[in-house]
Amino acid sequence: MTETDPAPAPSAVLWDMDGTIVDTEPYWMTAQGELVASYGGTWTHEAAMTLVGSGLDRTARILQEFGVQMEGGAIIELLSSRVMEQVSERAPWRPGAVEMLRELHDAGVPQALVTMSIGRMAHHIAGLLPFEPFAAVVSADDVTEMKPHPEPYLRAADALGVDITRCVAIEDSVTGVASAVASGAAVVGVQHLLPLDDSGAHVIWATLDGRRAAELGAMLVRA
Repeated sequence: MTETDPAPAPSAVLWDMDGTIVDTEPYWMTAQGELVASYGGTWTHEAAMTLVGSGLDRTARILQEFGVQMEGGAIIELLSSRVMEQVSERAPWRPGAVEMLRELHDAGVPQALVTMSIGRMAHHIAGLLPFEPFAAVVSADDVTEMKPHPEPYLRAADALGVDITRCVAIEDSVTGVASAVASGAAVVGVQHLLPLDDSGAHVIWATLDGRRAAELGAMLVRA
């Protein structure tokens, strides 16, 4: 490939969901605060920020430490339902995400959703998009190991029938970036709530707004 040749398209693009496609983090924080308060506790912004990018099993354990007297699975189901209600009222798409999804979809590039939210929430949010970009959805229900373990991304590549090293992953959290890098994918970190400077992402973008799908192919050369 010469400098003037276009970079080949990735075999697939693998997307994180919360904070990358849709800005659900404030909704999660609201749901967490409401639940802790219902047990007479006080939730803090600092505590909430430590859960950004974490699996829901860890979230449940932390809320139990803050006094929530519920079984972990029940906490996860309750929080997920509350977030889904808020997203249904207003889906806060991240800048440029829907446009990038559409461009890749129209170009015939396979895409997968790779999220540590539960399956029904992943499918619910995917269903709010005005088209169907995802050929596969990997959720917390589908894996044994959560991010930062590489299993979620490896499962997504396997579901699409593609080589993970020919895939580009798009993530917004340190935990998610670690998972994607460990899987062998080329990784775009999209800055959001937490700094990604030392995350290991192969490139960091401030936003997806104004970015083009063709730029993702160049990531395979950099990684």
